[in-house]
Amino acid sequence: MKFILRMLLSAVAVVILSYILPNVSVDSYLTAVIVAVALSLLNLIVKPILVILTLPVTIITLGLFLLVINAVIILLADYFINGFQVNGILWALIFSLLLSLLQSILYSLLKEDKK
Repeated sequence: MKFILRMLLSAVAVVILSYILPNVSVDSYLTAVIVAVALSLLNLIVKPILVILTLPVTIITLGLFLLVINAVIILLADYFINGFQVNGILWALIFSLLLSLLQSILYSLLKEDKK
């Protein structure tokens, strides 16, 4: 149940960012849900492979190259999903950073207070 809520909150974050950022567009709410699921799958499957392949560059840049890997994941989602469009790697980088920030804020709403 918590996974479904996280996916829906991610979809809400994608929709919000598509309204805020001028070079990011999502056609519908269903497309935003598909983008959220696709991003989670790409982060689960493709991102570890990219991190291992680019480990020397990541070490040299003190981990900042991971931001580029996140932007590449966004561009992969753009390539595979019709109705989701990001114009350029710079906008993918900005989208990735803001998506992470917005998701952390929204996911904090799901945390339960344990006393």
